[in-house]
Amino acid sequence: MAETTSPSPGVGITPLQQMLASGTGAILTSLFVTPLDVVKIRLQAQRTPFSKALPAQSVPWGAQPATWKCFLYCNGLMDHLYVCQNGNGCTAWYKAPTHFTGTLDAFVKITRYEGIRSLWSGLPPTLVMAVPATVIYFTTYDQLRDYLHARTGSRGHHIPLLAGALARLGAVTVISPLELIRTKMQSRQLSYRELGLCIQSSVAQDGWLSLWRGWGPTVLRDVPFSALYWFNYELVRTWLCRQAWLDEATFMVSFTSGAISGTVAAVLTLPFDVVKTQRQIELGDSEVHPVSASKPSSTWLLMQRIRAESGTRGLFAGFLPRVIKVAPACAIMISTYEFGKTFFQKLNQERRLPGL
Repeated sequence: MAETTSPSPGVGITPLQQMLASGTGAILTSLFVTPLDVVKIRLQAQRTPFSKALPAQSVPWGAQPATWKCFLYCNGLMDHLYVCQNGNGCTAWYKAPTHFTGTLDAFVKITRYEGIRSLWSGLPPTLVMAVPATVIYFTTYDQLRDYLHARTGSRGHHIPLLAGALARLGAVTVISPLELIRTKMQSRQLSYRELGLCIQSSVAQDGWLSLWRGWGPTVLRDVPFSALYWFNYELVRTWLCRQAWLDEATFMVSFTSGAISGTVAAVLTLPFDVVKTQRQIELGDSEVHPVSASKPSSTWLLMQRIRAESGTRGLFAGFLPRVIKVAPACAIMISTYEFGKTFFQKLNQERRLPGL
């Protein structure tokens, strides 16, 4: 923050406490945003039923020819690709007997006929992967920002931008192989032993870099988003504190700053999000149809193709759904995280007082 405000809440707490604060924020964000995307997936499944999906002509793992479909699920923390066979692998997402007329109708009918727990159908993979990824990301950001502040002696706004970009780059690099492995498991219903053999075969054929397929488009979207997000977050938080004559940010200041900065970053990086979505669907198709799948095109060529087919507006498809989801997710995550850091900071201060 600027000189007029107090030091960052990250100062005076341990990395473990930062991890606990970010983990709590990630869990709360997942609980809030997951129902929104469950409804989106169900509406998507209704628009394009399995009967319209292309049948798999050749499946090397011995399964019978079947109808497959890919769903992309994004819960505000990370993306998940669900590869479903005849609706059997993802019954929570695809319930043919129920017809929805809209978003509100979907919420009501899912709750009435399937139980309220169905709204959190996508939560397990989020808790397994997104929460650790978020912990790594937020803790790394705070550590990098504080290190750069101390090393350069500057509190300029370029430091959050740089720290945000580097932290996201590291988190994406660590998580990318896990995402690929999870996609393979969901698409082929592999046991852990079969998965190990599959990974060994992939590495032997294409090298270790094959574990990072899809890394490029993810970096092109997530790294600029992170840099813009933290840059704007620090600016907006500082400005709001000045306007309210506050020495440190309150929960509502952090919440508002997170929502504004998340919205701005989401809008500016939307073309990369469109490309990332397309590449993830290609990844699912290549796992389901390894024989017929075409070689994935580069990010630049994919952007050109989208622009040629749908115009410039095609690169900004899904504007409203992305903003509606990203803004509250960013607001809940950052405000909970800052609240947790402030809590641990005060707790540490109280523990030190008796020793003075």
